[in-house]
Amino acid sequence: MPEINPQELAALIRQHHRLVALTGAGISVESGIPDFRSEDGLWSRFDPMEYATISAFRQNPAKVWQLLLEMDRIITQARPNPAHFALAELEARGKLLGVITQNVDHLHQAAGSKNVAEYHGNALRFICDTCRGVHPRETLDFERLPLYCLCGGLIRPGVVFFGEPIPAAAEKEAKDLAQSCDLLLIIGTSGEVSPANYLPGLAKEHGALIVENNLEPTLLTRRVTDYLLTGPAGKLWPEVIKALDAQGPNG
Repeated sequence: MPEINPQELAALIRQHHRLVALTGAGISVESGIPDFRSEDGLWSRFDPMEYATISAFRQNPAKVWQLLLEMDRIITQARPNPAHFALAELEARGKLLGVITQNVDHLHQAAGSKNVAEYHGNALRFICDTCRGVHPRETLDFERLPLYCLCGGLIRPGVVFFGEPIPAAAEKEAKDLAQSCDLLLIIGTSGEVSPANYLPGLAKEHGALIVENNLEPTLLTRRVTDYLLTGPAGKLWPEVIKALDAQGPNG
């Protein structure tokens, strides 16, 4: 598997015109959000089968809100890091068609990205589990949990719980982006989570070159990746942007 540096990746980006980024937990670690599956992640303290399934939420919402409050605390304190800003810059330059993210932290939008397919939803948006009505965060009293809608339904973050399907609109948006790109940038995801892990293969089937940026090789490296950029995204992506600028005005 050929490894590349930021300067070589910048050259590849200049040769392509329809970039898409697929991001996972790794891009947000440098923003202070541990990977849920890491040693200090939420799954080390909350069994996902007890706290993160839709059936658990509906059966015992007060218990599940223990996890949701902790997730909310972590995400509301986080801020975009240089990798988020670099992708927003690529979009602003007309190089990046959009971002497909498995994260629910809203950091891509906070950094300025406009076209973001939120594959697993958004933890900062709140909806009724019954009528699907939207509840602005400032109207909610997190001191009195669980939260209820006027219709009597439970209010919840707009994320995909285990046991729920990917929202149809997000699935279509992600699929369309994967099929239309000529260069897929995989950043901070190992490709182990289904169903999002089919997207790199879909992009490759439609002719895209695959560049992966992770701390170390993953399942994707062996299966679909063409080039591997190894290291922390927050450090490397500013170098990619700098290299693009150094290579000329068309970057």
